[in-house]
Amino acid sequence: MLRLNYYQKTYLMKKENILYQFPGAFEEHRFEKLHNVTFDSPFSGSAAVADEISALIQEKQSEGKPCVLGLATGSSPISVYKHLIKLHQEKGLSFKNVITFNLDEYYGLQPSDINSYYLFMHENLFDHIDIPSENINIPDGTLAPKKVRDYCKAYEKKIADLGGLDFQLLGIGRTGHVGFNEPGSNINSQTRLVTLDHLTRYDAAGAFHGIDNVPSKAITMGIKTILSAKRIVLLAWGINKSKIILKAVEGILTTNIPTTYLQKHENTTLVLDHQAASGLTRIKTPWITGNCDWSDLSNQCKAVYWLCEKTNKSILKLTEEDYNQNGMAELLNREGNYYDLNIKMFNRLQNTITGWPGGKPNADDSKRPERSQPEKKRSIIFSPHPDDDVISMGGTFDRLVAQGHEVHVAYQTSGNIAVSNDEALKYIEVISDIIEDSSVYDDLKKELLHKEKNTIDSLALRTLKGTIRKRESLAATRYVGIPDDQVHFLNLPFYESGKVQKNPSSQEDIDITNELISSVKPHQIYAAGDLADPHGTHRICLNILFDSINQLKSDSFMKDCWVWLYRGAWQEFEVHEIEMAVPMSPDQVLRKRKAIFYHQSQKDSVMFQGSDDREFWVRAEDRNRTSAKRYRDLGLSDYQAMELFQQYHF
Repeated sequence: MLRLNYYQKTYLMKKENILYQFPGAFEEHRFEKLHNVTFDSPFSGSAAVADEISALIQEKQSEGKPCVLGLATGSSPISVYKHLIKLHQEKGLSFKNVITFNLDEYYGLQPSDINSYYLFMHENLFDHIDIPSENINIPDGTLAPKKVRDYCKAYEKKIADLGGLDFQLLGIGRTGHVGFNEPGSNINSQTRLVTLDHLTRYDAAGAFHGIDNVPSKAITMGIKTILSAKRIVLLAWGINKSKIILKAVEGILTTNIPTTYLQKHENTTLVLDHQAASGLTRIKTPWITGNCDWSDLSNQCKAVYWLCEKTNKSILKLTEEDYNQNGMAELLNREGNYYDLNIKMFNRLQNTITGWPGGKPNADDSKRPERSQPEKKRSIIFSPHPDDDVISMGGTFDRLVAQGHEVHVAYQTSGNIAVSNDEALKYIEVISDIIEDSSVYDDLKKELLHKEKNTIDSLALRTLKGTIRKRESLAATRYVGIPDDQVHFLNLPFYESGKVQKNPSSQEDIDITNELISSVKPHQIYAAGDLADPHGTHRICLNILFDSINQLKSDSFMKDCWVWLYRGAWQEFEVHEIEMAVPMSPDQVLRKRKAIFYHQSQKDSVMFQGSDDREFWVRAEDRNRTSAKRYRDLGLSDYQAMELFQQYHF
């Protein structure tokens, strides 16, 4: 059974139509060369795609014909597969007439490897539906090199003999690749052995416990084969896909971005969430397309701060001519006077700045982000991993404690998969050197020394790695000044899969969260609103927290609780999204750095680095420094650094 989270309620209210429409048919879409539909969440988008696939399967069944599906792997289609499983289990959708062809497979991986797409497809779809095993086609990555060419030809022939693909499901990589058709792939390419782009391998490095373990080659269906499909749907979720989606949708057709080849297909739809679509012109700068709702204050802020960046001017230096030349004449007509608008936007931003994240006692709080009362607040900082708290809001954390608030920290997951084997071995050997009977650790040492690539850690090893991160966290919180009994290790069960791909969250995760919130009865909750992390844990943790808040919101103490979202190592809020900005002094920057340093296992080439080679403390300082500069460039005070927050209203 699928458990609906907070974001998923939208789909219960309405279903978006994803049927193909010619791109650019409406004025606000005039820059777009690919049809796309935006959803409130990956859940609702995935449900719409699953519904279309289900309708196609049933249509083919009524005609007595097979339904030939091209399927993708990766994180994007997982929710689609969950919906299809639900339709099978609850609605009786049969897959007996379905024949599937997967896009790709890593070359050199055994089907049993935890990172093989063979295992992925069986775990996420095939093992849960009634598709005949002989109808499943996944490229064979174990073939001897001399057999690959003939095998690929046979794969193509099998598709052609069935009349081609009725439906092709796609994801998109940050290089713009579809399947493993990397930049430079020819439009006439067919199923073949390819060499993977470095960025593609880099993005997969976390799942393989290091880039050295990521295969350098793969077998992939070609561009020509994909374009021959009668219907193509491409999925993209999250802010980290927004840049490549913009290039694919609005850019020119180029071999450098293989996704642009889809512009030549006459029945392709991109299914996006708001974050993935956020870079499109009609969304990022709707005033350019003439489709901007100027009654929305957020749009006003977004436009003015964008105009400052475009003209390289501070807010109070913007002129009437600047507005008129950049599609904002209607805004001026509405507001009446450009200078009054400038003052309004300046004051709005200035009022986000506070050195009192818990509220300033005995002060007028009408123009401050936080309430002055109660003077001393109870705060819970929810941290998805044991380090997100200090990386993301270490300065604010420090200030809350210094200003006398009762601060609790809740580490939502153990973070055990992010501890390297070398780091774990170091701890085992230290223990072995100082205790007489170290036999209890012998098995762990053997496991670490003889561990095969791409295998799941034993429970005992995961426990050790989780304990390493727990002790690092306690060292950091003690440095900040938090008593140990105000540090909570929730160890949410969804995380404990031993793999990058986590288990589905459940009511058990919510109950654990409910218990902590109910016991502390906080006036403030801080939570990670950074949804671009490469392993997806932040998104799941946030959904669990939102579910918890939704279940507790009728309790009396929740009426006095405000929720603040922070961003982590991979992105920052846009200026118009910021509702609280906490300045940091040079000394606070250094204190934050030291707190991060206590998380020693996450320094020096960590396992889930993402695409940024900088260490997390460097990223944090650069981001905080850049945030301060953004405020300075807009004409506000000059600070050393800033941490930024957005309020969540429930």
